[in-house]
Amino acid sequence: MKLGIMVGYSGAQMGLPLDLIREVEDLGFDSIWTAEAYGSDAITPLAYIAALTTRIKLGTAIMQIPGRTPAMCAMQTSTVDALSGGRMLVGLGLSGPQVVEGWHGVPYGKPAARMREYVEILRKIWAREAPVEYHGQEYNMPYTGPGSTGLGKPLKSILHTRQLPVYLATMGPQNVRTTAELADGWLPIWFSPYKTDMYDADLAAGFAKRTDGKTRADFDIAAGCNVQVTDDIKAALDRQKPNLALYFGGMGAKSKNFHNDAMKKLGYADEAAKVQELYLSGRKKEAEEVIPYDLIDEMSLVGPEARIRERYKQWEDAGVTTMLVNGPLQSLHLMADITGVNRGA
Repeated sequence: MKLGIMVGYSGAQMGLPLDLIREVEDLGFDSIWTAEAYGSDAITPLAYIAALTTRIKLGTAIMQIPGRTPAMCAMQTSTVDALSGGRMLVGLGLSGPQVVEGWHGVPYGKPAARMREYVEILRKIWAREAPVEYHGQEYNMPYTGPGSTGLGKPLKSILHTRQLPVYLATMGPQNVRTTAELADGWLPIWFSPYKTDMYDADLAAGFAKRTDGKTRADFDIAAGCNVQVTDDIKAALDRQKPNLALYFGGMGAKSKNFHNDAMKKLGYADEAAKVQELYLSGRKKEAEEVIPYDLIDEMSLVGPEARIRERYKQWEDAGVTTMLVNGPLQSLHLMADITGVNRGA
């Protein structure tokens, strides 16, 4: 298994854990991933990190598909790839209607069609086989709709690049199938290695539609995992509750919160309804208390070192090929030792 770390997006002030980034590269970690919401963007920090590192791959988890055109995404990621010596991993996600329409000011539209078309356009741009022309439900290149001048023409990228690895962050059945059909990797959200059967049929259906000959053996499942070495398991799980309550309870409207839907699919439908009700009514601490310890534990590696080593086997058996470790430096060193990546660095 390969290892990566998430550095996420900024709070009120922008900063990067540069010493940690250098250390995990020395440890043999394979990748580092940034994110974006409605503050710092995902691509600029990677350009900065690229200048301070030499080997570690540079991923976005995720770039928001509605936040930039496919052409701009191709331009930005190809530029970082070229400057970094071929280290770019393009992680993409749809975000949700509150951010898409409230922040980016574009219609939420048909998200499943948007994801498919976005990836297909990226592939065309990177291939440089011909000037790009694409006419879909969500994207029209050249644009010919209302307000167009009629002067648009198909163009081919000036920059010579390569087919960059594409990762998709998906949860729903249709988008999971699209991920297996079109992408090089998957960024599953709220992944439990104990419940992979909820995804197996959709992944298999997607792989069956691939036209490039790639199979699940060629596919990278990059799943996040909180790792905490401790004798107080309950306290370590409690520390995760505020973030989980935010996402399961408040990250989206009551009628459309994909994270809450994921909690239901993981088998906690009653708790999902309760945490959302409490969180949206402003009772955040009470919402945190509703998050089940079993749910947090199955998505984490928490406890004494022996317990972490034993439970890690479940992640391997689940087909995870890259673990995105979230935890203190002690945890990062432990995972490097367990997986053996430090011996190959």
